[in-house]
Amino acid sequence: MARTNPLQFIQQVRAETAKIVWPTRRETVLTTIMVMIMATVFAIFFFTVDLIIRFGLEAVLKIAS
Repeated sequence: MARTNPLQFIQQVRAETAKIVWPTRRETVLTTIMVMIMATVFAIFFFTVDLIIRFGLEAVLKIAS
């Protein structure tokens, strides 16, 4: 791999940085809302699964004792 001097490196970094496309405020807000909704859905799902497993385990332990 060829080595570049610091000036070339900085020029290449600036050229790559110019290619970055930042999301708009609207895109950021929508994405944040979608993440919050999905986190809530998954929290409810895992809470329900945990509840079912707990009740099942308690039933098995009652039968076993």
